[in-house]
Amino acid sequence: MSTLSRIFGLRNASPVASGLYWSGIWLAIGALILSVLLTGPSLNESNMLPWVFVVHGFATMAGGFVSAKKSGRKGWYFGFANGLLYAVLLLAVSFLATDAGWSSSVPILLLVACLAGALGGMIGVNAGSGTKSR
Repeated sequence: MSTLSRIFGLRNASPVASGLYWSGIWLAIGALILSVLLTGPSLNESNMLPWVFVVHGFATMAGGFVSAKKSGRKGWYFGFANGLLYAVLLLAVSFLATDAGWSSSVPILLLVACLAGALGGMIGVNAGSGTKSR
C-alpha cells in the first residue's frame, strides 16, 4: 500500500476517477507551461486556442491511459468515458466560473477530449502490468 494511502486512508477503486485525477494533474501542468509561455513575446492570447486544445488532449490522453491501465480491460471505453467526463466537467466549471457560453470550440473540445482519451485508453490497456497467458 502506498504511503499516502496509509496516511490519509484514501484508496481510489474507480478507474475513471483515477483517470480524472491524473487528467487534472496534467491540465494543471499544461496550464502552468502555457502561463510561462504567455509571459514571453512568442505567444499571445489571440493565437493560444490551438495550444489549449493540445493541453486538453494530452491531459485526457494521460487520464485515459491511467484509467485503462487500472481497469485492465476495455481500454477505449474507459478512455472515452474519461475524456467525456473531463470535457463535461470542464464545460460545467467554465460556465459556472466565467459564464462562458456555447461556441464553435465546445464541440471541438468534446471531440478532442473523447478521441484523445480513447487513444490513451487503447495504449494504457496494452501497457498493463498483467501477464497474458495463452
